[in-house]
Amino acid sequence: MIAAWVDGVETHSVALDDRGLHYGDGLFETIAASGGRARLLPAHLARLVHGCAALGIAMPDTARLRAEIARAAGLAAHVIVKLIVTRGSATGRGYAAAGNETPRRIVCAYAWPGGPEHAPEPARVAVAQRRVADRPLLAGVKHLNRLEQVLARTEARERGLDEALLCTDDGRIVSGGMTNLFLAAGDRLVTPPAGQCAVAGVMRAATIDCARRLDLYVEERSIGLAELAATGSAWLTNARVGLWPVARLEDRALAEHPATRPLQAALRAAAEVPDA
Repeated sequence: MIAAWVDGVETHSVALDDRGLHYGDGLFETIAASGGRARLLPAHLARLVHGCAALGIAMPDTARLRAEIARAAGLAAHVIVKLIVTRGSATGRGYAAAGNETPRRIVCAYAWPGGPEHAPEPARVAVAQRRVADRPLLAGVKHLNRLEQVLARTEARERGLDEALLCTDDGRIVSGGMTNLFLAAGDRLVTPPAGQCAVAGVMRAATIDCARRLDLYVEERSIGLAELAATGSAWLTNARVGLWPVARLEDRALAEHPATRPLQAALRAAAEVPDA
């Protein structure tokens, strides 16, 4: 970590009574920044607004958040900025919020390994052995309760994978541990709907928009294990890696889809749009 601020004050400490620490009562955004500018910032802030409304947390002042993110983004040529908003310090014991808490802002700046120009090798992917719960109440919200993702990422590392796909008990693919999933065939793309995703990724939304501009048809619907097993090409997306082609799914090789490089270029261009 390069630096961190809590409510605008540079520190590496947070109050022990913070509800984010006790209950995961909060939200976060992971924001890629280059040249002192946060990429896709309006989309990140819009998702934060949605998440705060879903959890009943008062949205912090947007101008203040922008200033604090910009300060973190300016610390190096390429930075990963993590923004955390918690409900704040508890005013009593127990799960129920009192309703008079003051939201807490935490901004952290991290070095970006290799910088945005460094593209990771095509991904090795498999379905996680542990199944995840179907949670429509929190689907798509980037809340702080990430234990299922922690277990998936641990499993991926232990199995020598780049990503493990989260699957429900009834066989629906939700997302990757840190990514969203797209299947590609011809000019048609399929991705799980935002209402089923563990996180409705900002890069997922940008990918859908750019794909449609390239005359690709994008369908948002459930993906089952049989459809996954039959796919010929697939991508993963998140704010840090952008569009990440899948090279191996379980024990078989996947082909690079012809739209991969044009779509990657379109996403890079979209990220460079001022205040985008």
